Amino acid sequence: MNALLECRNLTKSYGRKPALSNVDLTISPGRIVGLLGPNGSGKSTLIKLANGLLTPTAGEILVCGKRPGVESHLAVSYLPDKNYLNDWMRVSDIISYFSDFYQNFDASRARDMLRRLDIDERQRLKALSKGTKEKVQLILVMSRKAQLYLLDEPIGGVDPAARDYILNTIITNYDEQASIVLSTHLIADIEKVLDDVIFLAEGRVALVSSVDEIREKNGKSVDALFREVYKC
Repeated sequence: MNALLECRNLTKSYGRKPALSNVDLTISPGRIVGLLGPNGSGKSTLIKLANGLLTPTAGEILVCGKRPGVESHLAVSYLPDKNYLNDWMRVSDIISYFSDFYQNFDASRARDMLRRLDIDERQRLKALSKGTKEKVQLILVMSRKAQLYLLDEPIGGVDPAARDYILNTIITNYDEQASIVLSTHLIADIEKVLDDVIFLAEGRVALVSSVDEIREKNGKSVDALFREVYKC
């Protein structure tokens, strides 16, 4: 199968400071991948490069065999770590906007997930709590029939009681030939849904492994290994 995401000696610097250095990675279809590392390790930079929001300083990044741009945007569904929706809009307005903007957006899927989370699409965003806004953003992202989902801290602002539903929403609303990249610091919460993990440290790849291999070779959870590697 062709890789959905490839990085070849990928480097991104801000001035003299490298955010990523000589990163080599391949993500195949049908995988849920945890992109893990402490703050400043390069997680968000890698996701933004894959989404075409940043350009590499050196090396190459390919999405579905193409450099990020107009052709790759249809293949990628991106959830940023910050709210990007206008507070004056109603949830229904945003669904209409996404329906017009993305040809692969499934409005009926979005409305079904809203109902399951008891979110009234007639409400304006400014009337919603921070956690509910983040749920709306995730629903919008997962309602696109994309090939690569890039989720930057998808459960960071969600209350613990809703996390299981959010994770279930993530794993049940993508095609088996698609892949999901989850960046988060809440490793214990997402570990049960992961197939693979990538550890980043100071902009470099510290580890690439399947979750099963970590458990078999190290005899510990991903969360425990992460704490050991990063001394946290």
